[in-house]
Amino acid sequence: MTSPVLTVDNLQTHFFSEKGIVKAVDGVSFDVNRGEVLGLVGESGSGKSITGFSILGLIDPPGRVIGGRILFQGQDLVGLSADEMRKLRGRRIAMIFQDPMMTLNPVLSIGTQMVETVLAHENVSAAEARARARDTLGMVGIPSPEERLAAYPHQFSGGMRQRVAIAIALLHRPDLIIADEPTTALDVTIQSQILNQIQSLSKDLGMALVWITHDLGVVAGLAQRIAVMYAGRIVEIGETNEVLDRSAHPYTLGLLQSVAANVPRGAPLKAIPGMAPPPLNRPSGCAFRTRCAFATKICETEPVLESAGTQAWRCFHPQARRAA
Repeated sequence: MTSPVLTVDNLQTHFFSEKGIVKAVDGVSFDVNRGEVLGLVGESGSGKSITGFSILGLIDPPGRVIGGRILFQGQDLVGLSADEMRKLRGRRIAMIFQDPMMTLNPVLSIGTQMVETVLAHENVSAAEARARARDTLGMVGIPSPEERLAAYPHQFSGGMRQRVAIAIALLHRPDLIIADEPTTALDVTIQSQILNQIQSLSKDLGMALVWITHDLGVVAGLAQRIAVMYAGRIVEIGETNEVLDRSAHPYTLGLLQSVAANVPRGAPLKAIPGMAPPPLNRPSGCAFRTRCAFATKICETEPVLESAGTQAWRCFHPQARRAA
């Protein structure tokens, strides 16, 4: 059995403020294998993006990784210098951000940005770098890639700009890609096209992919496994069909019940009551207990991660879905 491309072990990323310590990521663990897509799902503020930024070494003060390990092909990324991370970031580990207009330089042509990305990490000629940029644009479905190299970001539609961002991430055929809600702002047709391409590229190129999203519908058809985050922790993880069909954690169940496709036509959606607890004032024990219909006295103590087969959950009442 081959080793995972990425292993995150008890990762802890905290932000230190005058009012207290925000435990944005609090003991997160998972791994991703070559050619596998892991969906990291949860509400805004659950710690998904901070987990991705922690892997890439992009946490700015007052935040920092205070504990745990991030093993990338056996190498612990925690504690690497900025120069050491820079050599990995973009070449062997890439990230696709949510808004390409925030990551693409508006005053440089697409070709210039892609060629510079290649030359920053590899000692190749400008002509070779340009040919790779052209071929990669074609790979992600951009028509007339040679001509489009001369275009600027504002000359592309939103879907095409996102394809460019994906192409830049693929330039070095990285071993790992972190995708932070890259299709959220796109219409469903373009979103579907990009998801299909990402899935094919991950399989064909053997890349490991962490897909961060709040949309269970997206990862249902994309990811082989799903990890559900709440209040900085993974509360459930397992193969996609297990998590979606036999949810063990009430929070996962709540997310599923808020999807229109999972309720009868015309029936109201069952929203999760209340709001996520403030980062500086999380309840003791299970952080979800103040919103949970199954909470009992025991939930005031910290639940441990339990498992059955390939599925694991952090809950005292894993029979929640059957009871519902």
